[in-house]
Amino acid sequence: MRLQIGARLFDGPGPFLMGVVNATPDSFSDGGRYLEVDAAVAQAERLAEEGADLIDLGGESTRPGAAPVDAAEERRRVVPVIERLRARGFALPISIDTSKAEVARAALEAGADLINDVSGLRDPALAAEVARAGVPVVVMHSRGTPADMAGRAIYADLLLEVAAELREALARGAAAGLRESQVIIDPGLGFAKTPAQTVELLARVGELRSLGRPLLVGPSRKRFIGELTGAPVEARLPGTLAAVTACVLAGVELVRVHDVAASRQAAQVAAALRKAGGSLFLR
Repeated sequence: MRLQIGARLFDGPGPFLMGVVNATPDSFSDGGRYLEVDAAVAQAERLAEEGADLIDLGGESTRPGAAPVDAAEERRRVVPVIERLRARGFALPISIDTSKAEVARAALEAGADLINDVSGLRDPALAAEVARAGVPVVVMHSRGTPADMAGRAIYADLLLEVAAELREALARGAAAGLRESQVIIDPGLGFAKTPAQTVELLARVGELRSLGRPLLVGPSRKRFIGELTGAPVEARLPGTLAAVTACVLAGVELVRVHDVAASRQAAQVAAALRKAGGSLFLR
């Protein structure tokens, strides 16, 4: 991976950790905790101290069944956080988790460096905004919306269809003027996937390296961990660390997590194993 994100050059195989800050009242694991600007800023700074390589800030929950948020409210939640962080000299790259062009533009103007689009560039206006700004973008695989995606988890061949739909998203980006070198891909664990499908996707995620772009995966505290272990959201750190390890062993460059300090340690050990084991782990 060699990608400039803001002032930082991400160069090498990683793993690089994206710390999550949800400025929302209803996110599945921490809704309401960082809705206020001061709380969101403090959490971003805390994750930076724990070793995050970049921060992902979101103002709209994308959990299954979540209600949509209009662009004005989403901007109100995230733009002041970005402005405050930059005013305080926050040095890490900031990703804005949005599927709305006007939110993306406002966030970039406030100092964000990366767009994280869970909709896979289905909105031509967002694709055009990313092309205009020339910033990196995460293109995630999903189907439908949070309100209906659970009913769209129907696949004849999971990996084949996820890869094909990611290629379609890459083509949408190219048609809008995005350079291939701007794009990171995310298989979308839990987005229009059952827990069993999510496990299969995670186990085979290294196969998506054939798409030729860096991979970002977000396993943190996800439902599949609860299904496997019976653990509630607040007790899913051990399962998250197992998933982080699997990602790193598969060659995933970026991992999106809530618990940065613990995930950093797991990722470092997994990276050492990957390096020592060579092709044993990279499929």
